[in-house]
Amino acid sequence: MTDPTSPAAATDDARSVRLRLDLSYDGTAFAGWARQPGHRTVQGVLEDGLATVLRTAARAEPAPRVVVAGRTDAGVHARGQVAHVDVTPAALAGAVGRSGRPPAEALRSRLDGVLPADLVVRSVAPAPAGFDARFAALRRRYAYRVGDDPARRDPLGRAAVLWHPRPLDVAAMDAAAGTLLGLHDFAAFCRPRAGATTIRTLERFAWERPATGADAGLVVARVEADAFCHSMVRALVGASLAVGEGRRPVGWPAQLLASRSRAGGPAVAPPHGLVLEEVTYPADEDLAARAGRTRARRAADEAGHGAAPGAAGAPGAAVCC
Repeated sequence: MTDPTSPAAATDDARSVRLRLDLSYDGTAFAGWARQPGHRTVQGVLEDGLATVLRTAARAEPAPRVVVAGRTDAGVHARGQVAHVDVTPAALAGAVGRSGRPPAEALRSRLDGVLPADLVVRSVAPAPAGFDARFAALRRRYAYRVGDDPARRDPLGRAAVLWHPRPLDVAAMDAAAGTLLGLHDFAAFCRPRAGATTIRTLERFAWERPATGADAGLVVARVEADAFCHSMVRALVGASLAVGEGRRPVGWPAQLLASRSRAGGPAVAPPHGLVLEEVTYPADEDLAARAGRTRARRAADEAGHGAAPGAAGAPGAAVCC
């Protein structure tokens, strides 16, 4: 990749530099990830901050367009979200100013000065060749936290932990979760979206009550998949809570899965207990191949569901949870 501080790069605005952004946010006051007119969203705040720091309007350049690993719903938090943005070398070099710092680090530092406290860009780095925050991802890992013990109820954690007034049978919840692993059509756990596939591979879904650490005493779901469809994680949690309360048998979530119907399905759990913990990627040399395979598979899945190939496959169009 061309050094964006070099004279050649600084004068060649026809090329762009792709940057990887690692970020965290408290979703409480955001209307989700995706930019929406009249609403405060993570994408909108982040892109506006980038436009300010990079001075794209003054340069008569298009406003920055951020592509994210997975769009989160209103109220959902992220500790390990990943995005990418393409910027001109001149704009990136301009972010350095008189600091003398590497351009990516200077950009991250300047974003600290314009972004609100509930959105933090933890790192900015030149992306390896073939990197695509959405399509190159191997898996997304979420956690959902529930409190059911009055003695451990913490008002300071109320924005990120669902309070449940009745004790939960964690062993039953974990047994039910295990029946849903693998490649399935999760239509019973997804809000329908025109042209979008509901076929997913659920790699991990487990419930535990940790005895130590920051989550001690909470009831915590660990959920991993290559990708999730709309509201899938919170629907999985909702079904689990019904089992944990004893209102439904352990086999009920598997029956729902087999039905492929949301009729009589689980209530979707509230968003504030859900956190995107991590997005993982392959080795740098495998990024482009991974992105190509993901695009092709999604197009095939969506075509098989009656949608035009790629109808829901535009970068940044992934929705979740």
